[in-house]
Amino acid sequence: MSPRRPCIAIDGPVGAGKSTIARLVAGRLGFSYIDSGAMYRALAWAARRQGIRPAETERVLGLLGGLRIRLEPQPEGANRVLVDDHDVTDEIRTQEIGELASQLSEIPGVRRRMVALQQEMAQAGGVVMEGRDIQTVVLPDAEVKIFLTAPAEERARRRLLELQARRHTASFEAVLAEITGRDQRDSTRADSPLRPAPDAVNVDTGGLTIEQVVERVLEIVRARQGGEPGRRG
Repeated sequence: MSPRRPCIAIDGPVGAGKSTIARLVAGRLGFSYIDSGAMYRALAWAARRQGIRPAETERVLGLLGGLRIRLEPQPEGANRVLVDDHDVTDEIRTQEIGELASQLSEIPGVRRRMVALQQEMAQAGGVVMEGRDIQTVVLPDAEVKIFLTAPAEERARRRLLELQARRHTASFEAVLAEITGRDQRDSTRADSPLRPAPDAVNVDTGGLTIEQVVERVLEIVRARQGGEPGRRG
């Protein structure tokens, strides 16, 4: 019987490069990639479609209880996101949906349900999961924990380029304001605030290429698997 493959938990603020890095690392290792943020965005997409506001907590929880959210792995390593068999992969990547997802994630009942789903996905191991509370709440026993970050201005520039590539219109000032606002909400919320776990390795991606960050994360994985601390950053 082959040994259980480890779980790799990657957290960090919006725009730190979590999705790209986690997807590429999963591909290099032959692991499954799980974009936890896409699950909150899927809920936001459904809530917006039905005209449900974040303040309507009971309606949000009722919606989530009857919603089927699935992440289907794709050959290139990304996830295809389905809500009740409707492909919302591209629709959930707007600035508006991201902002709504952030607000909905503050509802404790939403987080509890999402955490349970994410833990179920990672039960067999061999996953790279990224989000904002993966190494502190969702997978506190993950064999490898990494916290990615970068200056807010750099993260705003990355996010703006991503939006422009998807043909969404936004200004740098608006994106920076969204990012700083989400940083504040994520780090100060009462339920599962954004913070590195005590045993996480902090990696500042500022000024690094994608390949450099991927190699740094793979170094950490190899060090942890070999029993070494691997703490640089």
